[in-house]
Amino acid sequence: MKQETRYQNKKVLVVGLALSGFHAARLLEQLGAFVTVNDAKELANNPDAQDLIASGIRVIAGHHPIELLDESFAYVIKNPGIPYSNPMVQRAMELEIPIYTEVELAAQIMEASLIGVTGTNGKTTTTTMIHELLAANRTQGIAYKAGNIGIPASVIAQEATGEDDVVMELSSFQLMGIETMRPHIAVITNISEAHLDYHGTRDEYVAAKWRLTENQTAEDYLIANADQPEIVERAQQTAATFVPFSRTQELLTGAYVKDGMLYFRGEAVMSVDEIGVPGAHNVENALAAIAVAKLKGVSNETIQQVLSTFGGVKHRLQYVREVEGRKFYNDSKSTNILAAKTALASFPHQPIVLLAGGLDRGNDFLPLVPSLTNVKAMVVFGETKVKLSEAAAEAGIQTIIQTDNVVTAVAESYAVSEPGDVILLSPACASWDQYTNFEIRGDYYVEAVEALQPSETK
Repeated sequence: MKQETRYQNKKVLVVGLALSGFHAARLLEQLGAFVTVNDAKELANNPDAQDLIASGIRVIAGHHPIELLDESFAYVIKNPGIPYSNPMVQRAMELEIPIYTEVELAAQIMEASLIGVTGTNGKTTTTTMIHELLAANRTQGIAYKAGNIGIPASVIAQEATGEDDVVMELSSFQLMGIETMRPHIAVITNISEAHLDYHGTRDEYVAAKWRLTENQTAEDYLIANADQPEIVERAQQTAATFVPFSRTQELLTGAYVKDGMLYFRGEAVMSVDEIGVPGAHNVENALAAIAVAKLKGVSNETIQQVLSTFGGVKHRLQYVREVEGRKFYNDSKSTNILAAKTALASFPHQPIVLLAGGLDRGNDFLPLVPSLTNVKAMVVFGETKVKLSEAAAEAGIQTIIQTDNVVTAVAESYAVSEPGDVILLSPACASWDQYTNFEIRGDYYVEAVEALQPSETK
């Protein structure tokens, strides 16, 4: 890793633990900082905090005392989940203390070439595709994946060398806390309205996404979705070389679809039908991944090999199993309406039993109605089950079942299904009303599906 001296003998406050905060604290200590960690979780139920204390790091747990900032900290490293409206963060801003997220800390010490991936939907799948493409048949260096995908960037940054590539999934929350991060290749999958409870306005959300490219130069590349006019317009402002991808236009400067084939800069790479995961959105993900792979010198043969056997990502339109002719899919990562619409569009010719519901963020679900054409039944749960029932009725769906949770929804959905149906968990909502995160929600769903016994059903 690079020798970063800005933190040496400086007081640094880490606000919020979880994986990113824990490893940021460890790294900062290694870089010579005087580290203080502040986490809202009580110490008695906070093993990470206890671990840090045992290693000699100062930890204040149980609340966020604003007066802590009177200690003249040089930097604040903020957990991305803590909003900038938090009183402690607000006070740090008033004091003009630089506030970074852990990914910026990682970028400051990273020697490897960085491929940064962001967007409203498709980030994890695209990141995983790119990682597998760069890792396959590699003869020099290592391809890593990190960031919002669940692997702390600061851990990978310490291991990766100048011969390596790091593919980093980056959320808008993380990107708000960068200063010097400069991806050699930046990827923006798509942009729609999301996380307004955090960002306040759509403009602020979009601006956070576009921070990914703000430090790029003419030596770098921006790969972005040319089927969104907003993205094309904003791409004119980057200093990087714009490499577009499109499902609808033949763009000889980038990746595109023509006559059922995926092309890059006029060269046919592979057939659309060879992609191992269904859906038009996965065609877009594959186009973005192919663009990165070709810029990195990956052969067409390797691209075909990897993408044709790509099985998807857990909780993202993940195929679970087939039970007496019904195919179950887990799309628990669908935490907004656009993601659910995308999942539904992946099965244009099959009857669907849709499982949906979760945290009520105050919106209605009428925008989902046009995508419910092939939905024969809806099983809804969580805080939004009444609103989703109203949307289902508006769509003319006759079978609408309200149930307790994702587990009871599995049995209900099977009971109203027939051979040939797709049974799809695509909640269109965050999980936090009932589950800690979408992964846990998806795990409960998968376990319930795996436990289904055909003899116990109709």
